[in-house]
Amino acid sequence: MESVNPPARSGLLDRHIGFVEALRGAGLNVSLAEDLDAVRALQALDWTDRRVVREGYAATLVKRSSFRPTFDALFELYFPRMVGAGGQGLDPETSGHDAEGDEGDTGFLRDNGAALREFRESLADALADGDRDQMQQLAAEMIGRFGAMPGRGPGLSSWSAYTALQRVAPAGLIDQIVEGLMNDGVSEEAAQRTASRRIGDFTAMVESDARRRIAEEKGPEHVANVALRPAIDKLDFMSARKTDLEQMRREIYPLARRLATRLTKEHHSQRRRGPLDFRHTVRASMSTGGVPITTHHRPKRPHRNELVVLCDVSGSVANFAQFTLLLVFALRDQFQKVRAFTFIDHVHEVTHHFRPGADVVDVMADLAASTSHAALWGRTNYGRAISRFAELHPDAITPKTSLLILGDARSNYSDLSADVLREMAGTARHAWWLNPEHQRHWGTGDSATRTYAEIVPMRECRNLDQLADFVAELAG
Repeated sequence: MESVNPPARSGLLDRHIGFVEALRGAGLNVSLAEDLDAVRALQALDWTDRRVVREGYAATLVKRSSFRPTFDALFELYFPRMVGAGGQGLDPETSGHDAEGDEGDTGFLRDNGAALREFRESLADALADGDRDQMQQLAAEMIGRFGAMPGRGPGLSSWSAYTALQRVAPAGLIDQIVEGLMNDGVSEEAAQRTASRRIGDFTAMVESDARRRIAEEKGPEHVANVALRPAIDKLDFMSARKTDLEQMRREIYPLARRLATRLTKEHHSQRRRGPLDFRHTVRASMSTGGVPITTHHRPKRPHRNELVVLCDVSGSVANFAQFTLLLVFALRDQFQKVRAFTFIDHVHEVTHHFRPGADVVDVMADLAASTSHAALWGRTNYGRAISRFAELHPDAITPKTSLLILGDARSNYSDLSADVLREMAGTARHAWWLNPEHQRHWGTGDSATRTYAEIVPMRECRNLDQLADFVAELAG
């Protein structure tokens, strides 16, 4: 059973406050009431069992499953499972080589060929068995042996998960793990999935232990601000990694369903009666001596706009473009008709990719294939794209249309076709522009945001959270 290693009791309140502030900084909306709920819950829990403490915090502070990875990473920083090497120094008699001159302040033997071979054998056995406790211990040992970087300059950390992972290369053990699993009767496909998942879990353990050690050197606040990525809803589209993109994809349709449910309720609550039906009211008044006690109204016809999306899919904003298109089309039932166009410096319609019932993964693959023209056409040219759209699709925008433009407005100093855009925005019922760049960068370099923002209202949209807020407003 793991026990918590917090500071002395006098500093426990400071550690709790720091932990809650770090959660807020990472994008978790922890209210004061929830903060107090956590304190009350923890007063009733056994602090000798770290898992119980972690779940007590999670139950009171984490609202959504997508926030759990960020919560777990921060909990590891503020309430680590061990301090330093954890008192787990190696026995020279079992290390397979002479320890003289090899043992340092970490309590682990330093790196050499014999140590690496023995460590990889132990790691392969633990991964094949799926022994998480042993994997945790080996992750700490791996950083101590192969991730130590003593003597680095001021401000640089003494531990590196990257260095340790490059040295040990756990991914190179996958064939050995698969073979062991297949010998136990597991199918090859299942063995491949299990081996990949276990190596991924072990890699995360190694990265977590490196952060823990760095937090001991520089404080958990430093690591929380520098090394930890924000919650998936707050993560910038333009800085997302491959694993982040996969998680974002899983968030798109649940997010769309939540928004659609809320919008439907809002539409019903805001429904008002239509204009007075004078003839019906007069007829009904005959039963009350001509006094119109009850008025009758014509039914109000529901009004839904058409939506046209014009989207920059150049490399710098490709992630933003794909996820924005996916969420808008997941909500397409909120609009009478939706059409989507992508561009680099030429325009392509991609509406057909978003067919009803299409799988989100297939849509992503089709969209990526359809936007491969980016390599064929030069740099992004907003002016040419806007002009070509107006020429090729003159009937796309009508007084019933809402126009949504997606892009960073960086046009490589080309002509902007501002007059054409002004005519399009003037024809449309509504027009909006979503920009994935931070607002502080607007108007710098080749950014044409100042010109375009005077024509079409522009707003920052860097993550799923901001995107969800905008779509709720758009369809509301």
